[in-house]
Amino acid sequence: MAENEQMALSDRNTIPTDEYVFSLLAERKTLWQTILKECLEKYEASGTWNYYNDGKQWLFKMVRKKKTLFWSCIYPDTFSITFYFPDRAEALIDTSELPVAIKEEFKTAKKYGAIRPVSLKVFEHSDVENVLRLVEIKSKIK
Repeated sequence: MAENEQMALSDRNTIPTDEYVFSLLAERKTLWQTILKECLEKYEASGTWNYYNDGKQWLFKMVRKKKTLFWSCIYPDTFSITFYFPDRAEALIDTSELPVAIKEEFKTAKKYGAIRPVSLKVFEHSDVENVLRLVEIKSKIK
């Protein structure tokens, strides 16, 4: 993901509503809805939008009970989802059906304390499948 790519939700005064987010996502709206629906139904998760001053950006945080499953940010016409996994998730990620590129991203990611990020931009249905695989892995970690 390009560092200089402009995120779409940087105005602190414009609270992200479903309608506004859908208008930004355009045809990728259904991909967003699929991920949220699966998380809400299968994992009894819930999500909230919060504005973060450090990044000057609205981010969506999906949580299950008190555990953060992932963070998401909106770009014009798409969105990204970022997971933070502890080192102990490596075996689950390695043995999963995730593409080799995602497994390698995790193995080589910069560590932040005892966690490493995996970030995906969602463009098509196969990306949704990978996000949902990562949600499943995240939900298994205690």
